[in-house]
Formats: sequence, C-alpha cells, structure tokens
Amino acid sequence: LTKRLCSSVLPRFTDALLAQFQMVLWEYDGGDLDKDNTGVTRRAWNLLDVICLILEPAKLCYSYSSYTMRNLDVCRKIYSRARSSEQNHPLELLHALQNALRFTFTAAQVSRDPRDHTQIWNCQYFWAGDSRSPEDFDWLMDYLDYIYSDDKEAALDILLLLGVMGIRCSPAKQYLFIKNLIVCMDSDMPHNLRHTALRLAHRAREEIASIDAIDDELRDVILTKFSPAILTAVGPQPGATLASIDLDPFLRSECDLCYLQLVFTLSRNSRWHPHLLEDHHIDRCISMIGGCTSYPPHNFYLTGIFLRIAPEQLSVTSLDSITEQQWWSIVKSAWIWAPRTIEDIHCFEFLPALVEGTKRYMQIAVEHELEGLIRNVDRVLARRDSDQGEGVAVAVKELRIVASDMLEKLVDSRGVISP
Repeated sequence: LTKRLCSSVLPRFTDALLAQFQMVLWEYDGGDLDKDNTGVTRRAWNLLDVICLILEPAKLCYSYSSYTMRNLDVCRKIYSRARSSEQNHPLELLHALQNALRFTFTAAQVSRDPRDHTQIWNCQYFWAGDSRSPEDFDWLMDYLDYIYSDDKEAALDILLLLGVMGIRCSPAKQYLFIKNLIVCMDSDMPHNLRHTALRLAHRAREEIASIDAIDDELRDVILTKFSPAILTAVGPQPGATLASIDLDPFLRSECDLCYLQLVFTLSRNSRWHPHLLEDHHIDRCISMIGGCTSYPPHNFYLTGIFLRIAPEQLSVTSLDSITEQQWWSIVKSAWIWAPRTIEDIHCFEFLPALVEGTKRYMQIAVEHELEGLIRNVDRVLARRDSDQGEGVAVAVKELRIVASDMLEKLVDSRGVISP
C-alpha cells in the first residue's frame, strides 16, 4: 500500500508541499528578529523542524528542488546576520541556520542519515554548471570554523554540502579549510564525519600534492598534521576495530579506494615520500594487500604507490615484507584496471613504471595469467588516444612482446606447438 501511495498520490502531494515549504524559507529570508514584533519569523523557523520531519521519510516520493542556490542564499543571510556585531540573538539565529541547512538538504534529497554512507562515497553533484565562484561560498568555510568543535552535526552538514555541490575552496580560505579538515578527521570524531572530511581531502588531492606551490605556513600544516590525519580518518576510533564499524563491505571498499587514490596522488611528488613512510601510510598500504585480491582498482593504486616509493627508499625494510607472489598478484590485477584510467593523464604517465614493475615480477607467472595480462595490455593500447604520449605506448607494446615471448616459451616447454 505504501509503495502504491508513493507511486501515485504522495508524489503530487509532497511536490506541492515542498513548494509551499520553500516559500516559508524564502519569506523570512534571514529575517531580523529584533523587528519580529508579531513572532512570524520565529514561528516560520520553528516550522522548519516539522517540515523536515515530514519530508525526510518521503524523499523518494518527490522531485528534488531546483532552488538549491536560492535556499543557500537564505542560509548565507542568516549566517551573516548571526555573526553581526549588532545581533542580539546569535544562538537563536544559528539554530535557525541549522534548520535552514537541514531543509536545503531535504529539499535536494541529500541524506543526512549517518547510516546512509552512500551519500559520502557516491555523491552526485546536484548543482553542476553554476557560474558562482569559490569566493561565493567562503561563508561556509567561516561557518565551519565557527562551529566545528561545538556542533559536529552541523559540521557534517557543511562538509556534505561542500561535497555534493562540488564546491572548491577559494585561495583565501585554503588554510582555514585544511585546518578544519584535519580537526574533522581526528579519531575522536564520528566516523561518518571523518569519512566525509576524507572525501573532501580526496577531491583536493591535486592541490595538496603540489606542495611546492603552497605557501610555507600551509605547507608545514599539510606535511606535519594533514598527513597523519588522513590515516586517522580511515581507521577506527580508539578502542574500536574496523570490524566493529557498521559499514557495508562495498562502502568500506569505496573508503579504501578513496584513501589509496589520495596517497597515489601524493606519492607522485617525491617530497611526500618521507612523510608517507614516517606517518605509516606505506605500512597501512602493505597491510591492505591481502584484502584487495578481488579489487583491481585498489591494486592499481597500491602498485603505483609501492613502485613510486621503492626506487628512492631501498633501505626501507617494510617494502621487503612484500613477497614476490604478492607483488605479482597486485601487478597483474593492476593491468585489469589500467584500461579504465587512460583518460587520467597522471595514471597514463604512470604506465611506463607499471611496465617495468611487471617485467620484474612476472617471472613466476603461469600461462593463463600471461594470457590475461596480454589481453589487458591490448585493451590499454586499443583505448589509447592517438594524441597521447607515444613513449608510453612504446613501453606498453614492449611489455606485450615480452609477455608473448614468455607465454610461447611456457607453451613450448609443455611440448605443445604454439599457434
């Protein structure tokens, strides 16, 4: 019965209700409480609590609002008024702001349920193509800095909003943004807040990797505090274990992949290598090998991290703990995913290093593994754009020749004539 209602009457009802509720939000438009002689503004704000309770369970039964930016503009005005030196009701306004943000999420069908981890890892940008600049969202960075230590729920709302809108931090707020991400990834924070912060760090990974282009103060914070915070974000809280976190195995995989992609990007800059080692990122990556057997994307990035670190860190004994079989296991799996990374220039430029690593560890390969490797190498060559680096293509073609010769020798050794 409930499903039939959702498919017929309820969608029409909730869409109309959503439109009316949005009018309530727009009416008070950051209203001035000092001039609210009739109490209309306060009643409207209090009504948002009830509105969200009605809409949240029915989010699958209505079309998401196309007025997200207008709703956010109201939130910005409330925040600006709450922070005004002339304001006599800052706490009341901040409570209203939280309700307004909650309504903005609800209207846009963004889940705030801490059990719904899909919003963190599989977020869809619901405001693509907007012409506003990062500076237009500086107030969100200020708001996060203002409340993160006192209101973790509001902090999560802000981080989710930054994530699902694909908002990038303006240069002026970069230090503030990184500083707050570090705090939100602390082990004392709820794991959904830490994971959301990790996701935002992942989105900013190119800027974070390019530490040579960052000012000295921010570079010091990134290298000394941000690096260990990343590891904290993917680990359990003190006294807990990974198994005790109620996280779907698929979503745990998404979290691990996010972490590996971030470390893979950082490892591209050799200045990051000592920090990745000292802060135990390499140790964690090594510990993940056994659990990533059936995840080619994870193995692609694991292989990239190890191969980038290994040439410069020959004295590091932790890499010696990786067995020859483990090396070959992740390297051959990396080639399954390699064809899907061709459009990423940094992954494409990594292929020559992957070729050399493959040649080094393929000596223990059996026939069917070599056959699979050749197929995946062919897929890489087939998907390569003709304008992409010819040097990379030459290296990949050379690997195909080496693998084909090795396969032919194995077949001949069994006394079978190779076709």
